[in-house]
Amino acid sequence: MLPARARLTRRPDFASTIRRGRRAGRTRLVVHLDQTRPTDVLEHDGPRAGFVVSKAVGNAVVRHRVSRRLRHLVADRIDGLPAGAMLVVRALPPAADASSAQLGVDLDSALRAAQRPRTPRTAAPPAPNQNVSS
Repeated sequence: MLPARARLTRRPDFASTIRRGRRAGRTRLVVHLDQTRPTDVLEHDGPRAGFVVSKAVGNAVVRHRVSRRLRHLVADRIDGLPAGAMLVVRALPPAADASSAQLGVDLDSALRAAQRPRTPRTAAPPAPNQNVSS
């Protein structure tokens, strides 16, 4: 179970994580990972996670089932995140029919992608001049 101290509960925390964090989407979920917390974060300020499961996923029973599965999966993986990191996991409608194993595969893949260092984009070569004289 994900301990209460490891949960995001305040709207501003969700908003800042979604706005500033790295996003990685998969078939059944999207993760937003914000590792840009200030350097003065204390060691005991561990990573925190929150979940967004909208009505598009299904009725209340389905949403709570998906939420419980995601909470359990994140609890097993939260120690792998750096201190002070904030994670938001947003379930997409296909999550309603997914097994825990399928959600786990998507979560692992998305977390790896969100933690991957950014690579600078290279400038595209200039387009060839298409001026044709008649």
